[in-house]
Amino acid sequence: MSGFVEKPEPVQVPGLVHLHTGKVRELYRDGDGNLVMVASDRISAYDWVLPTEIPDKGRVLTQLSLWWFDQLRDLVPNHVIGTDLPEGAPADWAGRTLICKNLTMVPVECVARGYLTGSGLAEYEQTRTVCGLALPEGLVDGSELPAPIFTPAAKAEVGEHDENVSYEEVARTTGAETAALLRQTTLAVYGRARDIARERGIILADTKFEFGFDADGTLVAGDEVLTPDSSRFWPADQWEPGRAQPSFDKQYVRDWLTSPASGWDRKSELPPPALPQEVALQTSGKYIEAYERLTGLTWA
Repeated sequence: MSGFVEKPEPVQVPGLVHLHTGKVRELYRDGDGNLVMVASDRISAYDWVLPTEIPDKGRVLTQLSLWWFDQLRDLVPNHVIGTDLPEGAPADWAGRTLICKNLTMVPVECVARGYLTGSGLAEYEQTRTVCGLALPEGLVDGSELPAPIFTPAAKAEVGEHDENVSYEEVARTTGAETAALLRQTTLAVYGRARDIARERGIILADTKFEFGFDADGTLVAGDEVLTPDSSRFWPADQWEPGRAQPSFDKQYVRDWLTSPASGWDRKSELPPPALPQEVALQTSGKYIEAYERLTGLTWA
């Protein structure tokens, strides 16, 4: 059992039709047929959307995605049309709202890994492969891979866990030509982002993208890109293979949830508890630090 601890009621705005409540984002359609994507301050961990919000998280995700879209526009176009608030929208939507193109989304999470950790590490320890790709012996948690790899996953519903799949499965699902384009684009974008992050003292261990096709048949980046929700960012000066790495993401939340302080048994069917204010604020600080270090801008 998993999903929302407390599922929120979406804000109703005249002229907008609510389409979907995701782990973090609310999705609407406006009168012109465009998508309106609003990033909330919700946070998920261990397939649960927690009842505690993280201050400023939605704005950080939105503003960081916009910054990355600018860095990547020569590699892949993106779905953003504008950032103006729809008429009648609440003031709280400012800075967290994107007006976006309608895309035919590809049903694949496009994951690039440059370092071994997470679900990739778990598979490697069993089979010496990740998504069917053979890797050398002797790698440990945090090891840099000989070269970045494309390790796709099947998209999951809220409360379900994305499942790693092979490239061959992606080709069967999307067609060989689309699969090749997804792999090529994912690795190209990862390479650009890895180099930008490295210049700023940050390791981009892995990241996931969502792509879709526009009306002209062009592959377009959608959703968010290269945020602490969709990526693992590690401080380069603290990188030490063989252990879990410090990170600019929700790891602080995961660590508290699995600590004795939370009193929560992850293996139970009970939902996790609310986060203490200090944990929420510390996590917010991690997201803001990632934004400031990557962009060179001061969060306001």
